[in-house]
Amino acid sequence: KNETVALRRLLGHIYGTERTTWSSVMLLRRHFTHLSTEGDATVMFSEQNLPSIKLYPQETKVLPGTDFNTLSEDLEGAPPLSPLEEITENEAAQIAADLPILPASFTLQDYVDQSETLKKLVLLGVDLSKLEKRPNVANFLLRLDFERDVSRFLLFLKDVGLEDSQLGAFLSKNPFILSEDLENLQKRVSYLRLKEFSKEAVARMVAKAPYLLNFSIERLDNRLGFFQRELGLSTEKTRDLIIRLPRLLTGSLEPVRENLKVCEIELGFKKNEIQHIAIKVPKILTANKKKLMETFDYVHNIMGIPHHLIVKFPQVFNTKLLKMKERHLFLGFLGRAVYDPTKPNYVSLDKLTSTPNEIFCVEVAKASVQDYERFLKTL
Repeated sequence: KNETVALRRLLGHIYGTERTTWSSVMLLRRHFTHLSTEGDATVMFSEQNLPSIKLYPQETKVLPGTDFNTLSEDLEGAPPLSPLEEITENEAAQIAADLPILPASFTLQDYVDQSETLKKLVLLGVDLSKLEKRPNVANFLLRLDFERDVSRFLLFLKDVGLEDSQLGAFLSKNPFILSEDLENLQKRVSYLRLKEFSKEAVARMVAKAPYLLNFSIERLDNRLGFFQRELGLSTEKTRDLIIRLPRLLTGSLEPVRENLKVCEIELGFKKNEIQHIAIKVPKILTANKKKLMETFDYVHNIMGIPHHLIVKFPQVFNTKLLKMKERHLFLGFLGRAVYDPTKPNYVSLDKLTSTPNEIFCVEVAKASVQDYERFLKTL
């Protein structure tokens, strides 16, 4: 019953809406029919208190009839223009020519024959294939004039101490030095010399860390201060650390901060031990955190080597973990995995990790290389 009542209401609403709509349509039709018969008319909206609108019907002109079927046939049947047909200048100006298709791949090598600068850079040993992959470098190089824009920087780099054979590799890594102010570059070299870095040390640092001289004096000073402060080093030891790993001055400091925390909190080294490890193996400051922890876990927890022995030979962190595992397992198989210096047949971390296979087998494992290779096949 309720559904019947609801249905009747819905039908009544629809019927009422239709009746209202058709009433409005008929009213508008009568109204505009009335307008079309008078010269002009005024439409009043008295119910809505709106202003009246004066309507002025315009004269309607009837266009002559057009046979669109015939027109369509004429257009379709029009013959194409001949490429030999003469046209006027105005017609020629209106022709839209297609843009040339760019080559699918772009290489600087394609421009070597046309650019004297690129030719000379190639002769220096610059790797154009590396440079063209970097944003904006290709366009930058193509705008350079070798004598005006490049030669003075080459003379500067040679004055810093780079050899001719190093110039190509340097520019392949850092072409942006050609956009630096030469006077600023000279000031940065003077700053490093003022910090008592020798001429040879500066040359080595610039070759190993090509972006070093792109850094401002303020930034270089802040970096040196960071390592001296965080590691508690003297000025001399800070200088030695940077000479050994110059990219510490140009790389991100975040991995360094994180690795220092890992060494102290998670690996359990004391601050003076971390200082010693960093001086001996600067790469530990930028090493992969996961690799660092895996190496320590194996050496300390599996092989049972205490912290103080690891500190004596921190180069263990530079050793491939797989190589160390294989040698440790071989020594264990032979009963020679002795890492306690107070016991006979003691094996140091140095001999375990840094000796070639021949020496390791003969002097440490007391076995042949063939025995070692056969053992590795069983792993």
